[in-house]
Order: sequence, then structure tokens, then C-alpha cells
Amino acid sequence: MKKVILSTKPSVFHIKFEFSSKDSSPCIHIMEMISAGDALIVLGSQTVFFILGWLFFMKQLFRDYEVDQKAVQIFFSVTFAISCTLFELVIFEILNVLSNSSRLFTWRTCLYTILVLLICLMPLYFYYSLIKMQRFVPLSWVMPLTLICWLITIYAFWRLGDNFPILSAKHGIFSMQQAVSRVGVVGVTVMANLSGFGAVNAPYTCMSIFMRPVTEDDIAQLERKLRQNFDMIVAKKRKLALKELELSRTNVESVSLFKRVVGTFKAAPTGTLRDQIRLLNSEILPLEEFGKHLFLELVEAHNAKNRVEYSKTWQGIYFNIVGHFFSIYCIWKIIICTINIVFDRVGKVDPITKGMAIVVHHMGYQIDVRFWSQQISFLVIGIIAVTSIRGLLITIAKFFNAISNRQSSNLVVLGLAQLMGMYFVSSVLLIRMNMPSKYRVIITQVLGELQFNFYHRWFDVIFLLSALCSILFLYLAHKRTPIR
Repeated sequence: MKKVILSTKPSVFHIKFEFSSKDSSPCIHIMEMISAGDALIVLGSQTVFFILGWLFFMKQLFRDYEVDQKAVQIFFSVTFAISCTLFELVIFEILNVLSNSSRLFTWRTCLYTILVLLICLMPLYFYYSLIKMQRFVPLSWVMPLTLICWLITIYAFWRLGDNFPILSAKHGIFSMQQAVSRVGVVGVTVMANLSGFGAVNAPYTCMSIFMRPVTEDDIAQLERKLRQNFDMIVAKKRKLALKELELSRTNVESVSLFKRVVGTFKAAPTGTLRDQIRLLNSEILPLEEFGKHLFLELVEAHNAKNRVEYSKTWQGIYFNIVGHFFSIYCIWKIIICTINIVFDRVGKVDPITKGMAIVVHHMGYQIDVRFWSQQISFLVIGIIAVTSIRGLLITIAKFFNAISNRQSSNLVVLGLAQLMGMYFVSSVLLIRMNMPSKYRVIITQVLGELQFNFYHRWFDVIFLLSALCSILFLYLAHKRTPIR
């Protein structure tokens, strides 16, 4: 049984939850207080994040489409706002912004809200929109089919947790930790794939050593081949049109009875025309396919030439240097992931505290470890948060522009919003390891006794596979034989 008691004082909202169980005589009392100032900070920041998500939706995703479903826009903006709030709360833990009870209340509210969105509301609306688009489905069947599809998804989502050691035995089957653990598996998988590809693609894109030298003569030669191919296609299509016209005239002339009798002597020319038309069609198709490859090769040649010219600018030189650092990071990360997987190793101490301990104990520097650990943790977590949000939004925009059309745009946005929410929830699970122990208390308290080490091992495995596959793919793309 649960009672909720609300009382108000000047600038303070007092919320008291009383839980009682028949199995245990004592009641569990959880007292949470959130001041008006803390509430204003949280609501203000969420409003800003919601507006930013709304603007990104309008200016980047749907700039070429008309918004015909406001619910999709609201789902995306709310998911973005809550996801950013999770990162904000991590930073608040380090800077000690808001009271402990306010942060705990906000953590729980955000997690419950985003889980309801990811597991219930967005999948239901996705299936509803998908089924409603199908003209052969009667309107009376839309809701039952939507519910059936959602129940199948929930069953598969729940069964997902049976294959991974992600939970402690203390958690009930309907606890929040059950949902977070499964969302974390999907989110960590998406994050590791994006990170693995990005760690390899960034140096490949930025470093001048991977740029293919292209001259004006190469581009002119490709353009000449493309024109010749186009002229051949036009000539053969003109010839094909004349043959088809001649065949149609022959068929019209053979309508009369006399012509039908005489037509028996003209069967051979008609058959020859059909054979010629069939031969021309068989010649045109390969030419058109070859023309597509030539056009793509020409576009890539122009892009490669622009990259070479850009690499000679100051900004290009800067990105070339950054690309070398990325390549070093990629090699280091692959080695570390391999070691972690082989030796089943997970760090017990956050990298910042460990690095500062090395400086203090081995290099002899006397510094305030507690103070600088907080400052550097704030800087690192802030950089991770900003780069994660920016990188994910860029990826979402590229993916949306690549696969969406007028009919599927709403469904694509709903799917991307779900991936975004899972991505940010799993980011919190992984960022926890980069925080000093004293800043992990509330996160651990909210999430419970999840098997955090599993998520780091799972990230290492997927990151390594993604990076190796990306290296192989880019190697084959870089070494492929150009069209001659």
C-alpha cells in the first residue's frame, strides 16, 4: 500500500512516500524534498532542451517535409530533453548543484519517464502509424494489430535479458532495474558500433595519407567517358524507338484478312525485328549500369580533389594533425579492448583518479587530489556529454536524410528517437566508470545493483568487432580498382 502526502512550506515542496507491505511489519519511509529553486533549475533546463530538440527536428530532420504528425515531433523533443537532462544530472553530481534529495527525485522521474517512452508509448505509436499506412488493413483492425505487435515486441524485449548476466537476483520482475538493464544492452550495442566505426573513420577522413591524388586530367577523362557512354545510350535508344515503331506499323498492316494471308510470307522480317529489339534492350541495360558507375566515380573524384585542396588549408592541416591523434587513439583502444576481453579486466578506479595517483606517488608532485579530481572529472564528463550529443545528432541527421521519404519520415524519426533514448541511458551506465567513487552514489542508488562490469565488457567486444569490420571495409573501399 502506498500513501502520498503533500505539504507546502515557503519555497519548499515536501513529498512523503509511505510504503507498507503485509509481509513486513515496519513501514519504509522515503523522504524526498525538492526546493522551489531546484525545481526551477530542472524545469528551466528541460524547457531549453525541449526547445533545442524541437528546433533540430524542424530545421534538420523535417526541413524538406511537412510535419503532418505533431505527436512524432513531441515524442522526439521530449526524448531529447530527458536524455540531455540525464547528462546534466551527471554534471550536477560532480559540481554538487541541487540538493541530494532533489537530484535523487529528478533522477527517478527522468528514468521512469524515458522508460515509459521507450518501452510503451513510442513503440505503440510506431506500430499504430505503420499499420494505419497500409491501405489493405481495415480501420477496425488497426488497434488490435497494434496491440499484438507491441506485445510481441515486449516479449522479445523481456526475453533479451535472459541471455545476458545484467541483473542482481534481488530485483523483482517488474522493477525499474529490469527495464534499464535491457535498454542498456541495446544502447551499449548501438554506442559501441558507432564508436568503433567513428574511431576508424575519423582518421581515414582527416588524414592526408589516405587521400587519393586526383588531377584535372583524371576528372576530364572520366567526364569524356561519361559523355561517350551517354551518346551511345541515346543512339541505341533512338534506334530502339525506330524499330518499335516499325514493328507497330507492321502489326497494324496485318489486321486485314488479305494481309493476314500475305503476312505468312512476312513472318521472318517481323521475327527479325523482335530479335533486334531484344538485342538492343540487352545492350542498353549494361550501358546504363556502366554509366551509373562512371557517374559515381566522377562524383568521388570531385570529392577527392576537394579533399586534397582542403587539406592544404590551415584548417585542413589542423584536421590532419587531429587525424593522427585519432589513429593513435584507435590503435590504443583496440589494444586495450583486446586486453580487457582476453583477461576479463574491468577497471575498479576511474581513469582520472588513477592518473592523478600516478602523478602524486610516482612523479613526486604534491597536488590536491580531491579538488583537481572534481575539476577534471567535470571537464571530461562535460566533453563526453557534448561530443556524444553532437555526434549522435549528426549521425541521426545523416541517417534520416539517407533513408527517409515522405511516407516513411515519421516512422524513421520514431525509430531514431528510440535509439537516441537508449543511447543516452547506456551512456550514463558507461560514464559512471569515469566518475570518482563519491560521485557514483546516487547513480548506483537509482539504478540499483546492476552488473555494471558486464556493460563495459560488452562495449569492448562490440567496439572491437565494429572497429575491425570498419578497417576491413575502408581498406577494400580505398584499394578498389577504379573504372577505366
